[in-house]
Amino acid sequence: MAAGQWRIVLDEAHKALQTTVEGIPADAWDLPTPCERWTVTQVLQHATGDQIAFAAAIVGGAGPTEDPFAPTGRIEGDKLIGLRAALDASARAWAGVADDDPQVRTPLPLGPLPAQVGAVACALDAAVHAWDIAVATGQPSPLHDDLARPLLEVARQIVEPLRNYGAYAPALDAGAEADDVSALLAYLGRDPQWPGVRL
Repeated sequence: MAAGQWRIVLDEAHKALQTTVEGIPADAWDLPTPCERWTVTQVLQHATGDQIAFAAAIVGGAGPTEDPFAPTGRIEGDKLIGLRAALDASARAWAGVADDDPQVRTPLPLGPLPAQVGAVACALDAAVHAWDIAVATGQPSPLHDDLARPLLEVARQIVEPLRNYGAYAPALDAGAEADDVSALLAYLGRDPQWPGVRL
């Protein structure tokens, strides 16, 4: 990955999540998603909390108000306000990080990571949950090979230890001919052909 490319990846992932959430139909908030046992609302709560956690780790300040791994499935009022604020906080936090900073604080159990790895880990969270919500609500997939490629590169560096915490399901076999999007999703334990998928 070229120096500073992580900024482009992170921006695209943030936009994918916001656009996908803005496209959720009014009657789709309680639909099931590829995240087992979680509804669309719960995935949104989790993704929002994770962006807040990255921002807080980098610049200090308050973390998520609820456990991102135990989302309630209830959001009072405008469901987009919290996400927009979280994405803004995350983007501002990463904007203050040098391209080649070797030790950026993150909320991940792995601890501080090089900027390129930490930022793409943050992007991975946003982009893959955008996919979860998109396929659950009948929207086109926000993932494409050019985005999936750097996400998969970083996923292979950070995901294995995180499986022990239940953050990811066991990897699936995408097959030798899989494109980068399918390879990424399968590595993260998601079925690229989850019902309703439109790649």
